[in-house]
Amino acid sequence: MTDLNQLAVAARTDEDAFEQLYEYFFPRVYNFIYARLKNSADADDVTSITFLKMNENLERYDPARAAFSTWLFRIATNAIIDHTRHVGNNQETEWEDFFDPAAPDHDEPEAKIVESETNRELLMALDKLNERERRIVELKFWGDLDTRAIADVLNMTEGNVRVTLHRTLAKLKKFLGDV
Repeated sequence: MTDLNQLAVAARTDEDAFEQLYEYFFPRVYNFIYARLKNSADADDVTSITFLKMNENLERYDPARAAFSTWLFRIATNAIIDHTRHVGNNQETEWEDFFDPAAPDHDEPEAKIVESETNRELLMALDKLNERERRIVELKFWGDLDTRAIADVLNMTEGNVRVTLHRTLAKLKKFLGDV
């Protein structure tokens, strides 16, 4: 894949470049947002808003100021904040999280219950972290960002991100061992 910053600049006028950018970032942005909101309907809405704002403001993106991933995840973070201000943080578990009638038999229902319980334990452990620790983990694993991009998004040094991530993963391991 070509450089993402160059691709973003090209996406201003090139529909194929825009499509490549969207295809590359959609799963990362969606997973990041879903990890924060814990509700697929809300994650769908906020992801749509994020990409709409990306499209509307692509002309303003300046690769000299920040990596495209940093710029996009700031938009996603702001969209999450706006959403939680207006709607509140509803953490209800949805029926679709447990059962998908179109799923293969080997995924139902026992495997889904085990997977759901594991996810619930992970989400409970993440809730024990402070806001900065949780954001670093979400950007790293759900957003698939590297240390430099995380540092840019959170206005931290790369070294501080690495140390915090290392300590946070040790905390999570302890929390999950205690469950």
